[in-house]
Amino acid sequence: MIRASKFFIPTLRENPKEADVASHRYMLRAGMIQQTSAGIYAWLPLGLRVLKKVEQIVREEQNAAGAQEMLMPTLQSADLWRKSGRYDAYGKEMLRIKDRHDRDMLYGPTNEEMIHDIFGTHIKSYKGMPKILYHIQWKFRDEIRPRFGLMRGREFLMKDGYSFDLTKEDAVHSYHRMMLSYLRTFTRMGIKAIPMRADTGPIGGDLSHEFIILAETGESEVFVDKRWLEKDLTAPGLSYNDRSALKNYYDEITSIYAATDEIHDSSKCPIPADQLVSKRGIEVGHIFYYGSKYAVPMETIIQNENGEMQPIEGGCYGIGVSRVVAAIIEASHDENGIIWPAEIAPFDVGLINLKVGDAVTDSVTAQVEKALGAAGFDVLYDDRDERAGVKFADMDLIGLPWQVIVGPKSAAEGKVEVKNRKTGDRAEMPMTEVAVHIKKQKAG
Repeated sequence: MIRASKFFIPTLRENPKEADVASHRYMLRAGMIQQTSAGIYAWLPLGLRVLKKVEQIVREEQNAAGAQEMLMPTLQSADLWRKSGRYDAYGKEMLRIKDRHDRDMLYGPTNEEMIHDIFGTHIKSYKGMPKILYHIQWKFRDEIRPRFGLMRGREFLMKDGYSFDLTKEDAVHSYHRMMLSYLRTFTRMGIKAIPMRADTGPIGGDLSHEFIILAETGESEVFVDKRWLEKDLTAPGLSYNDRSALKNYYDEITSIYAATDEIHDSSKCPIPADQLVSKRGIEVGHIFYYGSKYAVPMETIIQNENGEMQPIEGGCYGIGVSRVVAAIIEASHDENGIIWPAEIAPFDVGLINLKVGDAVTDSVTAQVEKALGAAGFDVLYDDRDERAGVKFADMDLIGLPWQVIVGPKSAAEGKVEVKNRKTGDRAEMPMTEVAVHIKKQKAG
């Protein structure tokens, strides 16, 4: 349990002038972030709690899919990128620097070159295959016009993973594994992300999908088969090692046609017009199969079972961890503030004492706090000497799933009020029933 009077959470009453979209506006107002320079933000305690929860879900689902975590540095040698041919081609989005010995360095926007160099240094034979390696690390891309807060910033936290396989068939299997892993990841965060075929862009390759969260304030128009809106994408019980079943699953979900606005062609779309809906979407992840695009220039060559030397087959898989936080707010908010999905909320419950210093109110609040803690809930206790209206507004703004309100009148009767932030439903009940009530409602 954390007391609001001691917690660093600098909320703002007014909308910042520089914030054009809901996520930017509410993250600043809720005291989650603070801009330090154009497109670069400090994460304050409330925001960091959310970011760490998103990061942990990503980590757990990557591990479950057989990927192995490592950590690569933010600074990279320009020589690696010259070897791949991308140093000059990448453009001004790459932040180029020199160290004290006048060696060319760069702040990594991605890690294909470095991971191929690391893998190729240590794995020389098919016996070390396959592998999927990933890390969660800060990236920098020098956007010409950073805007919309974290939606298009310059520094961002990203999970980027890389698969190494002997054959294209094996590499496509890794791609299928990551497709399922991503769908399970986003579902655990309480959001639905739809995979849509996409251009491979500067990463390269011939197979690519973006993962799109539907939101009214989305950056691009997307066209979605209605079946996606109700479909369970997580395939419970499906093993990542069941190659045949995984391929059938992939074929099924990708046969439900969907495309971004750049690709959609209504004259060629196989989905009937009355079954296709237009929405706005926000990209939160992207996966690619790129074959030997990097293995050849980076000399990631291994010996196959026949004793022949060949380049590995590769793929890369990214999730914008910090961007996901903003995207969820875009998809889940109202006029009063954020509405966090329970899985990533900074706290489970906001406990509001409406008359701090009153013996009865303080006593009931303490008993509810103890019961919630014993039930495993993470509680933010608003013990500030503030008006009720300020406390209510701040709790709605930061968007915790549940609010427990203790006032002197109800406390005298041993009762409290419980509010569901998402639905707005309120219920008065004996203080002894609060923890059980919330646990029951949370379980569905």
